[in-house]
Amino acid sequence: MKVGIDSIAFDIPKLYLPISVLAENRGIETDKLTKGLGLLKMSFPDVHQDVVTMASNATLSLIQRENINPHDISRIYVGTESGVDSSKPVASYVLSNLEGVLGKGSFRNCDVVDLTFACIGAVDALQNCLDYVRLNPTKKAIVVASDNAKYDLESTGEYTQGAGAIAMLITSEPRVLSFSEKVGVATEGVFDFFKPRRTVQKEALLSSSDNTEWFGVTENEISIYKEQPVFDGQYSNQCYIHRITEAYEHYKKESEQSGKLYEQWAAILMHLPYCYQGRRTFIDIFAQENPAMLNAQSGDTVKDKMKALAKSTEYLNLIHQKIQPSEIASGQIGNIYTGSIFLGLLSTLCYHYQQNSELTHQNLGFIAYGSGSKSKVFEATVEAEWKTVIQKVTLFKALSQATAIDFTTYEKLHKKELKSSVIVPKVEFYLDSIETENPVLVGARYYKYSK
Repeated sequence: MKVGIDSIAFDIPKLYLPISVLAENRGIETDKLTKGLGLLKMSFPDVHQDVVTMASNATLSLIQRENINPHDISRIYVGTESGVDSSKPVASYVLSNLEGVLGKGSFRNCDVVDLTFACIGAVDALQNCLDYVRLNPTKKAIVVASDNAKYDLESTGEYTQGAGAIAMLITSEPRVLSFSEKVGVATEGVFDFFKPRRTVQKEALLSSSDNTEWFGVTENEISIYKEQPVFDGQYSNQCYIHRITEAYEHYKKESEQSGKLYEQWAAILMHLPYCYQGRRTFIDIFAQENPAMLNAQSGDTVKDKMKALAKSTEYLNLIHQKIQPSEIASGQIGNIYTGSIFLGLLSTLCYHYQQNSELTHQNLGFIAYGSGSKSKVFEATVEAEWKTVIQKVTLFKALSQATAIDFTTYEKLHKKELKSSVIVPKVEFYLDSIETENPVLVGARYYKYSK
């Protein structure tokens, strides 16, 4: 029995900042970002948008396009590292929003939960739901990846920002992809990128050593929540390379395969924190699989030989054929954390549909990564009806219709200084209000659907 992705949908912000505008205002050479990293646009949420609205929009789009009966959906599992609450999951907000459109109680018997492990959380959610459907072949599940990759202004991560959501219908006998049961895993507990609980001493704010109650806080320290992470870009890149090479080798062992796995893959899907991350890091696996080719390169050191190998005809052909299609959407959206690898999948499928490529029965390789850190490597096979599904997905059209914003608007959105939306919400979920008065509902987020 085959189990995998039967259909797929997405939601991205309608706003973007051109990377050239960011580069100009930050004093960065534009070519460094565009030609060096592959960045063209950076999607950014409007005032009324967050990970809940994007997840809800993508899921509703999937349900309506495929005419799915809500009662047939047994699970909605969300992968995210941008949760809006430390207890109530994004998935429960999504369920509530869907019931507001599809009918109260229509998801009463649906299991929902969030899975968090940096950028690999949605892969964990996917594999959890694949196993569930393998045990319950008549059941359907939806996996949603929804995130807002937000970094501090003027930080080295600022130009990699992005936002969006991907929703996938998981069934037996799927039309798009079926997944192998074997998975390669590599994990190590590190601090390459994380979002810690930060605190400040109350006396630093109140100019008083007395532990006076402050907005309901009776503790002597005040916790601060920041969407932006603490990270070390160079160290994180090293962790990324170590984990993916380890997981790749582990997958070969688990699947009892030998030889160069990537040669069997029609496409390579990797986590893309920025557009060219995949092509820049897969070279380590390529070198590992081709030691003789590496040794034949010019250069006195291994580093020199690696640089030469990365510019070789063999490797550049691999990038063009197997990695570049996944980069198209990434370059125009940016990093969407847990959804980046699935955005790459959707970009690849939409590209090959446009090219009228024949992918049926070919294998795709997935190389996922999440800081903290963990990598998973696994395979999927493209099913016969994939074009029937993908022809309905208007990813590239949506990208072409997005609205550019100026730098001033971008900074005001980033600082949450705007009170009204740049584009009025239409045919989408939006954040209507956050409770501030009722003591038993303080912080509750209320969403509506604009028809």
